[in-house]
Amino acid sequence: MARPVEIVPSVLPADFANLGEECRRLGEAGVDRIQWDVMDGNFVPNLTFGPDVIKACRPHTDVMFEAHLMVTDPDLLAKEYIDAGCEMLLVHAESSIHLHRSLANIRALGGQPAVALNPSTAVSAVEHVLDLVDMVLVMTVNPGFGGQAYIATMEPKIAELRARLDTRGLDHVDIEVDGGISKDTIAGAASAGANVFISGSALFKYPTLADGVADLRSRAEAAR
Repeated sequence: MARPVEIVPSVLPADFANLGEECRRLGEAGVDRIQWDVMDGNFVPNLTFGPDVIKACRPHTDVMFEAHLMVTDPDLLAKEYIDAGCEMLLVHAESSIHLHRSLANIRALGGQPAVALNPSTAVSAVEHVLDLVDMVLVMTVNPGFGGQAYIATMEPKIAELRARLDTRGLDHVDIEVDGGISKDTIAGAASAGANVFISGSALFKYPTLADGVADLRSRAEAAR
């Protein structure tokens, strides 16, 4: 059975002075969850959200939080972000020396583990941990900054991942895409096999957030 379409905003384009209110607005707009882009200035050339910021926003919405850990040492930070209220943690295959252990540790801490792949990283890098995760993120930009252009050549990679999951009977595992997702690109990612779509800059440009969520969801569902 095909996994349901989910629209997940990144908070990078939000008003940082009013993040709690922005989370409330996103929840009311009908998003499926909210992504926190956690950057450490080392694994990627930017700094963003610490666990205290996320913890302060958690009471403002019941929508699920996921933390995309673009950090050099995800094991060091996993418990802090789960304690802050993030139900799902995504770690990069490129940043974890012992990826199997890192993902198992997230599950043991009570979180939902997911793994992320940079554009240059092959699907084979996560072949032996697919049974441990609830989701795989295929980056459709190089991580570190919002507002980048979608890399359409990642679509065959999405299709390859979907085929591997289906072959192994792991059709419960979601495929998420992140980077440049807009009304013009979401259909390509959806038709390749993705079902969870991170949208930041494009979503916040709609007349209302609810308009954006509805339009992106409709386009993705039609493409599948």
